[in-house]
Amino acid sequence: MKKNSPAMRAVMIALMAVIITLCSWLTIPYVVPFTMQTFAVFCAVMILGGRLGTASIGLYILLGIVGVPVFSGFSGGVGHIVGPTGGYIVGFLFTGLIYMLGEPVIAKKPRLRIVFLIAGLLACYLVGTVWFVIVLGARGTQYGFFAALATCVVPYILPDAAKMLLAMYVSSQVKKLLR
Repeated sequence: MKKNSPAMRAVMIALMAVIITLCSWLTIPYVVPFTMQTFAVFCAVMILGGRLGTASIGLYILLGIVGVPVFSGFSGGVGHIVGPTGGYIVGFLFTGLIYMLGEPVIAKKPRLRIVFLIAGLLACYLVGTVWFVIVLGARGTQYGFFAALATCVVPYILPDAAKMLLAMYVSSQVKKLLR
């Protein structure tokens, strides 16, 4: 199989979706479970690039929607996505899309990679938090945006920063091996 063939790209997308799945199973339960998904999402976009990395994130989400137990707690199904924490999973797509939009800048100034990763993570936090508030509100539980941020984002900032730095290191090592 050629390195840049469509078949190889499909294999790499599928492989990264599997890695995101494996990382989602490493879970510490909480309101929004602590997982290693974010690490895998960062690795996906940095190893495969924004377009293919985002495709792997989309494949992961699609597998979960159709019921494959790819989400934290070995869960799957559309109910997980439309639940209060599903917005954070959907938000991973925004992480990929923002990284993809930043790739022309990153190609010229690789140091700016972290800026686009942070912007993508902030977008994920925003989508997830708004989703959380809307879903709980629809269920009759009023939860303010700032209360949701305090519950669903603040506890994750430092762990996600550590995962981002770890992903930057791991992805640079994997890219060396893939060359």
